[in-house]
Amino acid sequence: MNILVLNGSPRANGNTASMVNAFAKGAQQSGHRVEVVSICQKKIAGCLACEYCHTKGDGRCIQQDDMQQVYPLLQEAEMIVLASPIYYHSFTGQLQCAINRIYALDKPKNLKKAALIMSSGSNHVYCGAIYEYQNSFLNYLKLEDMGIFSAFDKENKSEA
Repeated sequence: MNILVLNGSPRANGNTASMVNAFAKGAQQSGHRVEVVSICQKKIAGCLACEYCHTKGDGRCIQQDDMQQVYPLLQEAEMIVLASPIYYHSFTGQLQCAINRIYALDKPKNLKKAALIMSSGSNHVYCGAIYEYQNSFLNYLKLEDMGIFSAFDKENKSEA
């Protein structure tokens, strides 16, 4: 299976990255192909709501930024994993911009499954991100939920 991980953490060696690395290692050992994109190292703007992608662009976004590198990976992926530290009860802004820009593709052609990886300093802050994932992402794209994985406070073992 082709798995695309969108890591929305700005910390290259932080807790979310540790969780992503563990997931990727396990998936690869099970025979899956895993591509990790560090969204915060990319220049990805928010959706302009111009509708170019659905009126003239034939699924192509008019914005020429680093999201253009992510679109082919999305089209190949059979599973997507969203990974983010929790910022104000939701995903990082950078990851949210990338999620919003998936709209240009409507639904990536091979995508069937999704999972969520989250880290935080507290276990009481996940509700916003889980709601967004389940209702705005899984239900809209009609993806099978492969699980929500979280670690908080002392469960996080990496250097942040």
